[in-house]
Amino acid sequence: MIYNSKDYVKMFTDMMSEGFIVIDNNGIIQIYNNKAKEIFGIIHNQQISHERGRINRGDIVIIGDNSLGRDDGNLDSHSLKYLGIEDKNIEKADALIAIGVFKEKGIAPVYKHLKEDNMEDTLKLKVHYLGIDIGGVIDFVNKIVTIEVGDMKFSMNYINAIGHMVILDGKTKKMKFYQAQGYTARGECLNDILEGCEYRAKGENSEVLNVIGKGIFEIHKGSSTIKEFYGVAKGENISYIDEFKEINGFPTICTLIPVDRDGDRIGAALKVEDISEIKRVIRERDEALLDLEMIEKELKEGNTLSKVFPNIIGESRQIEYVKKLALKASKTHSTVLILGESGTGKTILAKSIHENSKFKEKPFIHVNCGAIPETLLESELFGYERGAFTGARKEGKMGYFEMANGGTIFLDEIGDISLPLQVKLLQVLQDKSFYRIGGTERINVNIRIIAATNKNLEEEMVEGRFREDLYYRINVFPIWMPPLRERIEDIYPLVEHILPKILKEIGGGNKRVSAEALNLLTKYNWPGNVRELENILERAVNLAEGSTILSKHIALNVNYEEPDNEKIISLKEAVCDCEKDTIERTLTYYNGDKKKTMDALKISKTTFYEKLKKYGIH
Repeated sequence: MIYNSKDYVKMFTDMMSEGFIVIDNNGIIQIYNNKAKEIFGIIHNQQISHERGRINRGDIVIIGDNSLGRDDGNLDSHSLKYLGIEDKNIEKADALIAIGVFKEKGIAPVYKHLKEDNMEDTLKLKVHYLGIDIGGVIDFVNKIVTIEVGDMKFSMNYINAIGHMVILDGKTKKMKFYQAQGYTARGECLNDILEGCEYRAKGENSEVLNVIGKGIFEIHKGSSTIKEFYGVAKGENISYIDEFKEINGFPTICTLIPVDRDGDRIGAALKVEDISEIKRVIRERDEALLDLEMIEKELKEGNTLSKVFPNIIGESRQIEYVKKLALKASKTHSTVLILGESGTGKTILAKSIHENSKFKEKPFIHVNCGAIPETLLESELFGYERGAFTGARKEGKMGYFEMANGGTIFLDEIGDISLPLQVKLLQVLQDKSFYRIGGTERINVNIRIIAATNKNLEEEMVEGRFREDLYYRINVFPIWMPPLRERIEDIYPLVEHILPKILKEIGGGNKRVSAEALNLLTKYNWPGNVRELENILERAVNLAEGSTILSKHIALNVNYEEPDNEKIISLKEAVCDCEKDTIERTLTYYNGDKKKTMDALKISKTTFYEKLKKYGIH
C-alpha cells in the first residue's frame, strides 16, 4: 500500500492525545483529528440507533432545555409555536421541559418552565401523553437533562447550557430521533431541527460526519474562540498557549498558532485539550471526600443528637430518626405537626424543638385544645376585650397567641377543635394576625406554631370533622412519634431515665429493677406508651419494700409464668435461646434483609453467617 503525504499527516495527528484542527486562510478545514472529533461529539458511540431523517407534521416532540436561546440554535418563541406553545411568559434563559405535537394545532402541548433567577434543584415533568408515559428532568445541581419515553431514558450532561430533544414518529409512536453530544457540529440544534433541517443517522454502523473541506463555521457556530481562529487564519496577529476557552459548550484548554509559509499567512492551527474529563475526576474526588465527611458526621451525630435532645430518651432507629427530624425542624420557621398515640411524648418533643430553635429565649405556650371546654377555647386562644361577653373580665384578657408572640405556641390535640374555630385558626396561620373577641384592632404576632394530635387527621377530613385547608396548612413538617411497642429496645434507657426521677419525687430511696422485671417489661404491648411505663414504675417503687423491684411488683396484664424447676436451663442455653430469638425477630422485622439485620445487631458479616449456621436459621 502506497501512502501519500496527507495519509501520513492524518495517521500522525490521529495518534495525538489532544484535539488538533487546521484551517486554511479561507476557513476551510484541512485537518481535524480523531481526538478533536471525540471532544466535540462528532465521533460518538451511541447505543441506540435511528435512521437519517427530518421532523414531520404529527410527530411527538419532547424538549429539555436548561437555558432557552443558549446552545440550542437560538430556540425562540417562534419555533415553540410549532408545538402549539404560545406563552409570553417564556423568555430567553428560561429552563423548559415541553411535550407537543409538531404543527398540529388541535392537540395541546404540556410544558413547565422556570425563570433563570428562580431555578430550584430540579425541574420535572411526567405525563401520560397520547397513550405514552413521557417525562423530563433537568437536574441543575448535577447538570444532567434526562428525557424518558416509556422504559427508555435519554440523558445528556452539560457544562453551561444544552438543548435536548427526542422525537417520536406520529404514526408508530416509535423513537425516530434523539439528541446526543456534538449536535452543534452536526447541525442538529433544537431550532435547526424544528425549522426542518435534516438530522444524521446514529448507531454502530452510521456514517461519521466528514468535516474535511467544510467551513469551520459550519461545524462550530458562534464561538468567540472559533472567530479568533478564523481571524488568525486570515492574517490577524493573535496567538496563545494553554488558555481556557469554551467551544460548542465544551470547556477546553487551547493553543492557537498561525501557520505561515514564506512570510505569507496560509492558515492557522488550534490544539484543544478537553478539561471536562479533568472536571469529572475532580468531581469524583470531591464526592469521595464528601462521603468521608458524611461518615464522620454520622459517627458523631449519635452523641450530638443525645446532647441536643436529652429529654427524648431512646437509642432505637425509630427514635434516632425522630431526633434528626426534630433537629431539622428546630432550624426552620415552618409549622410542625407531631403525630402519634397518647403518651408517646409529643409534648416533650415540641418543647425540645422550641428549646433548640432561635425562639428558645422567648415564651413556649402549651395549649391543650382537648382539655379546654369548647365555649372557652376561642377566648383562651385569642383573648377578648372588656365587656365582650357576660362574665368577661372588666379589663379584658390577653389570649395564648398574644402570650406566645416572639416564641412558640404548641396546639396540643388540635384534632379536637370544632369546625367553626378551625376557620379562625386557619386565618391566624395564614396571616399571623387576628382580632380579640369583641375587638376591632388587628393584632399581628410573630410566632412559631407546633401542633400535635393522636387522631388520624386524614380520616377526620373524610368524615368532615377537620378542614382540608387547615390540614395542609399545619402539615408542613410532620413528625411521627412511634409507639413504645415499636421500639421495645428503648425500654432499658427509658427505665434508667424515669426511675431516678420517680425516686427523687416520692422519696423511695435507692432502688433498681431486676433483670427478670426488665424482661417482663419488654413482653408487654404498652397501649399507654411511655406515660403508662411511668405509672407502672411509680407503682412498682411503692410496692417494692427492698432495694430491688422484682417481677411481682410489675402489675401488667401479660401471659407470663414464673419458672419452675423443670423449666430451668443452663445460662449458656438461655443465652443461645435469646440470641437465636433476637436474630429471628430482627430478620422478620427487616423482611429478611440480611444487611439491615447485621447493622441493627451491630455484628460483622462473618459472625452473622456463623450464627445463622449455628442456629439453623433460614
